[in-house]
Amino acid sequence: MAELTTLEPAGATPRIVALSGNPRKGSRTRSAAESLAAGLAAVLERPEVTISVIDLAEFGGAVLDGGPDVDTALTTVRSATVLVVATPVYKASYTGLLKAFLDRFGGGALAGVLSVPLTISASPIHRLVADVHLRPLLVELGATVPTRAFALEESHLATLDDEVARWLATEARLVKDLVSAPAAVG
Repeated sequence: MAELTTLEPAGATPRIVALSGNPRKGSRTRSAAESLAAGLAAVLERPEVTISVIDLAEFGGAVLDGGPDVDTALTTVRSATVLVVATPVYKASYTGLLKAFLDRFGGGALAGVLSVPLTISASPIHRLVADVHLRPLLVELGATVPTRAFALEESHLATLDDEVARWLATEARLVKDLVSAPAAVG
């Protein structure tokens, strides 16, 4: 059996980053990302864990043009232990805003970052977007994506806490093990 290797040096403070790619400020996508990030923080059972939220809607066109705020957001994402990447499904894909932001990273730039794709769709058929479109993008950027995606339908947002709890019940153990495992000696 393969030995688990940690994504963080032993004793490092885990950092969870919730990245919302919805072009509307204060969106339900952001709320879902924050809820999942909080759930993951609770599962890690480490009081020093930090959670940061990046709402790309707050940057608007600066995502394309760059600037100090965008640079800070890029650095925050790059330094994440766990990155929740959330997007609504638009035309059977993730948003252009999210793609424009992630395009600012070079291939492999997210190596060592454990990532969880999160999508919110209006139709059950679009639940696959997280695994078919968003997961490959994150892997191309070097992120580790070990769990199944957290794919929500809009009709389930009214019971978001229950949906998060159900996802955590099956996926959180792997996240905890990867974040908490002692570094392998190579």
